[in-house]
Amino acid sequence: MPTFSLQEVSKHTTTTSCWVIIRNKVYDVTSFLFDHPGGAQVILRYAGGDATEAYVPIHPSDALDKNIPPEGHLGSLDENGIRELKEVGKNKVPTQDELRVEEAVKNRPPLRRMINVQDIEETAKKLLPYKAYAYYASAADDGITHVENARAFGRFFFHPRVMKAVSGCDTSSTILGYKTSIPVYISGAALARLGHPLGEANLARGAYKTGILQMVSTNASLSYGQIAAARGPPDQPIFFQLYKHRNDETAARRIREVEALGYKAIFLTVDALIPANRELDTRAPHYLEDFERRGLSSESQTSAEEGETDLLATAGGLILNNDVDMTWEKTIPWIRSVTKLPIVIKGVQCVADAVLAVEAGVEGIVISNHGGRQLEFALPPIEVLYKIRQQRPDVFDKTEVYIDGAIRRGTDVLKALCLGAKAVGMGRAFLYAQSAYGEAGVVHMVRILQREIRFGMESLGVRTIGELVPEMVERVDWQPVTSAKL
Repeated sequence: MPTFSLQEVSKHTTTTSCWVIIRNKVYDVTSFLFDHPGGAQVILRYAGGDATEAYVPIHPSDALDKNIPPEGHLGSLDENGIRELKEVGKNKVPTQDELRVEEAVKNRPPLRRMINVQDIEETAKKLLPYKAYAYYASAADDGITHVENARAFGRFFFHPRVMKAVSGCDTSSTILGYKTSIPVYISGAALARLGHPLGEANLARGAYKTGILQMVSTNASLSYGQIAAARGPPDQPIFFQLYKHRNDETAARRIREVEALGYKAIFLTVDALIPANRELDTRAPHYLEDFERRGLSSESQTSAEEGETDLLATAGGLILNNDVDMTWEKTIPWIRSVTKLPIVIKGVQCVADAVLAVEAGVEGIVISNHGGRQLEFALPPIEVLYKIRQQRPDVFDKTEVYIDGAIRRGTDVLKALCLGAKAVGMGRAFLYAQSAYGEAGVVHMVRILQREIRFGMESLGVRTIGELVPEMVERVDWQPVTSAKL
């Protein structure tokens, strides 16, 4: 295999010849520059140099093989180059954000002190690298939809039944026929390795240990194969959240790959076709730049700089190649032609589309506004679920219905189930859990939810999930003052 010096690599820094070093291997990425989801400039920042630190946390191990043709795999860095990069790494001064994270990890409270989901989230936010925090926590525009997703649960109150025998309460259920210990699944969320080196593997192992189901994002930071290999037994069910690529053949290869790996369902995401305005994510580089200066003034400027901030940020670059022309008439039959796996539509936001999904014959729908991360003022999922229950209750007889978005308590789960949801998805919460405490954090959070769900079921007077019915909840026009939801 050919070897190259750092000096030779450093000559290739343009759009006509762009080389980068990743894990001491040299790649010619020129042909991929303008196909890169985040745009060419992201790669050109590292042209002619070592891109390992920026590349590894957000790319699965097989991304280079999938996106760079064989002729672009040029060879290895020579021994002198490897030594030089090691020396640079040894002498690198930690950033202020790295020092902050190091200190926060040292002071992290014991896992046993985490008694609810919010405790885990608050702990994680303190010790996450700021880039990861900004990506995980970001919401659309002013964050109104994100906040209202949570507040909406406060408009639904219970009608508990008393004098009911509730010993032996069973929190288990099924999702697409697969058993789960609680009616909660890990919703597909990208880039888990931003928060923890093991990323999605933590989620897979935690799901196995607690008997729940995991959905894997198209934009996972581990390869689909690595995540499948992290399962307990090979037959542990996992689902795949598909962001359909605009190129049908690329999308078909992706579906066939996960089917061959043993994934059990396709959750087609339809509510995040184009990059949204997630300003916390967009501002992250500015924050880090200011944080590094720590109050030191920058060079004075006599005139305003021209140009515009990179509005794509971390999130936007992930979905630039999405198919924005999907339709009920075209896309569902196309997926059926590629795979026999069940299809669930993730991102239904109104009654009319729930009905169209049923007419399209899909096996399930997820009522979701993408966690408040896309269209500001989209209705909270629990409100859409309630509307479907009021206007088209037949939907629940014809397909499985799930919801996600701002679920933090066992009571949130139970309200959704009373209204007809088969299960609920939680994305951010599991990212925070594995970021703060790894696999153990995932297990601990499931145990918290199971305890809260069981308590709620017993208090409502039911022994099984199937006994939860619409008559047990009532929507009110007022809300309690609850700091946890504001």
